[in-house]
Amino acid sequence: MPTINVTIDGRQYRMACGPGEEAHLTGLAADLGGRIGRMRADFGEIGDMRLQVMAALTLADELAELRGRLSGLEGEVAALRSAADAAERARADEAARAADGIARAAERMGRLADALGEPGRP
Repeated sequence: MPTINVTIDGRQYRMACGPGEEAHLTGLAADLGGRIGRMRADFGEIGDMRLQVMAALTLADELAELRGRLSGLEGEVAALRSAADAAERARADEAARAADGIARAAERMGRLADALGEPGRP
């Protein structure tokens, strides 16, 4: 398992990650460090731990909001799939009714043609 050094809020941390995830972990650490830096600029020196907790809570809030949006989108996708399935069933029913109608018309035309072709018929 690879280990890398990341810098968060001016401090170095040695972190383990999965193979190939080094750049991703470095990016996450940079994002967290940037959030803490922006909060420090906004709120001043209120303590490292408080800034880190505030940054973590901000991330947790974003995650909760995204989970809610994802849940809503999953509901919309399920509704759209249901509507598409219903439309497909309706289309198949219409196609079957049309085919049945065409078959009945063809039978009638065949009977009419037979009747017209019989000897002794005007």
